[in-house]
Amino acid sequence: MEIEVEISDTQGHLRVDRAELVRLARQVLVKEGRPRASISIALVDQVTIRALNRTHLGHDWPTDVISFPLSDADDPVLAGELVVSAEMAVAAAAQLGVEPADELALYLVHGLLHLCGYDDSHESDAGVMRQREGQILADLGFSPPFDRVRQACASDEALSEPSIPADGSRPIPEPLESSQWSG
Repeated sequence: MEIEVEISDTQGHLRVDRAELVRLARQVLVKEGRPRASISIALVDQVTIRALNRTHLGHDWPTDVISFPLSDADDPVLAGELVVSAEMAVAAAAQLGVEPADELALYLVHGLLHLCGYDDSHESDAGVMRQREGQILADLGFSPPFDRVRQACASDEALSEPSIPADGSRPIPEPLESSQWSG
């Protein structure tokens, strides 16, 4: 197995264990049947990811992770770059009542799945991708991300009077927007 993972950490919001991130990236890629890869992961702040999102995707807002594929998903050696907002992971984790490292793991898995060919631009594809994220995170000992969102919503509902639609449904918030640069 030959999976090369490089990490650049220019942010100051979350202390990360580089060896753990490398291990996580390698495990995800093996689970996806990609034993040969060259991946670069940049941990950045909101200002940096917003600028990249604006430059490469035309979106003028911060996001959690941007994937830059440098190979086709079916190439023998997968190559790509991930830019991950550690600052957003800290903020989202505080809002959801989870560990920032767990939120960062979600962003890493999400970005790697994009490099492996998953797409979440259409609702049907997004459901497949979310399910795979949850499976991988659970297999690796993390709580499934959408269970965390549901728990946070339940906690919020216990603290405040929710406005419930006439049909009685309670929407579960979507995860923070993620993007893939394909261009």
